[in-house]
Amino acid sequence: MLASVVLNVAITVAEVVGGVLSGSLALFSDSIHNLSDTISLLASYFAMKVGKKSATKKYTFGYKRAEILVALFNSALLIGISAFLVLEAFRRFRSPEVIKTEIMLPVAIIGLVANLLSVLLLHEHAHGLNVRSAYLHLLGDTLSSVAVVIGGLLIRFYRVEWVDPLVTLLIAFYIGSESYKVLRESVDVLMEASPELNLDAIKVELESIPGVKNAHHFHAWRIGEKEVHFECHLAVEDMPLSKAQRIIDEAEERLRKFGITHVTVQLEVNRCESGLLCPEVEKESQA
Repeated sequence: MLASVVLNVAITVAEVVGGVLSGSLALFSDSIHNLSDTISLLASYFAMKVGKKSATKKYTFGYKRAEILVALFNSALLIGISAFLVLEAFRRFRSPEVIKTEIMLPVAIIGLVANLLSVLLLHEHAHGLNVRSAYLHLLGDTLSSVAVVIGGLLIRFYRVEWVDPLVTLLIAFYIGSESYKVLRESVDVLMEASPELNLDAIKVELESIPGVKNAHHFHAWRIGEKEVHFECHLAVEDMPLSKAQRIIDEAEERLRKFGITHVTVQLEVNRCESGLLCPEVEKESQA
């Protein structure tokens, strides 16, 4: 990741200078994207370090959501950049400018090679919202560099100046659509939306445990990218504490196959017999 930062700083400087000297909006838009890549990579690296810190009395779940916050910031930043590029592209369609391809093409090719190296460096590590958002930055830049090179060749040999803002639009729409996916998932985590779990299957699994009469009051949420928490109520007969503990242990063991990493089980006797999976949701739907 740090090696990718160095590469992206070099690309950004080269493309800013090249974009200004050549008059290419596509090349300049690529430089802005590379600048956001640099910020994204630094922020992602920082978030990874912070996320490994131990829990404290104030942050009892630790700092794992630092990575989610960075993913949210990165994706929101890219959506804003995409909107800016769309506006600039339409302005260029109305007032096209002469592009100096003898400057644009060499710089674009250098950017393409450097972006490709960055993508290869991060490819095997593109897991989790944080690193994946940074990886998407780099992948988008690589694709945009390809488009800039192709656009430069078309402008040089066919003098079709409108290709430059067209390439910019394609880059902007690609970046925006991919960033929206990361943004939406980041918001889901921060809003404690339930992860994709088959609650009906979980209910069947828990109620198959000997001694469990009913499983209900399910709540599931994510602390970070991979840490899924789950809580539920299990209705049981009156029994010794040692037997109750075996039921709790069995429930935790069975829930692991659903990708749940942390379980809180509340055993009940003659209480909450309604059996609602998610009481608040089901009461609202009935109303």
